[in-house]
Amino acid sequence: MIQLLFTVLAVEAATVTALLFSTTLRKLVVIGVDHLKRGRGPVVVKTVAATALVVFCSSLYSMTKISRRSAEHGALTPTDQVLMSRNLLEATLMGFILFLALVVDRLHHYVRELRWLRTSLDSAMKHNGALEQETSRLS
Repeated sequence: MIQLLFTVLAVEAATVTALLFSTTLRKLVVIGVDHLKRGRGPVVVKTVAATALVVFCSSLYSMTKISRRSAEHGALTPTDQVLMSRNLLEATLMGFILFLALVVDRLHHYVRELRWLRTSLDSAMKHNGALEQETSRLS
């Protein structure tokens, strides 16, 4: 499970990096995220995110159970130390994954809005130039 979490984290980090810099890869990533947000994609993403959130909360609950048990006995046993570190690693990775999913969503939104604003600005500049040419011709 931890290898899967690291893989998902690396893919999300690469997606964030691709969205941050204006390259041809950014266009491909935006198209891919657009396709992911259509059809059944949002339902699947929300289901996976909810499952990750439940597993995240389960890891946190297990960690609090282990820490309560250690408070009663005074020290952590080696088995509890291993379980605590594994739960901490899983919770940290899932927290980062959920956070990066939100970052990818917002970056995708801002990149699309930026593209729309640039095309609107270009069309307004062309329209303004045409009006200026018309007024200079009439004068």
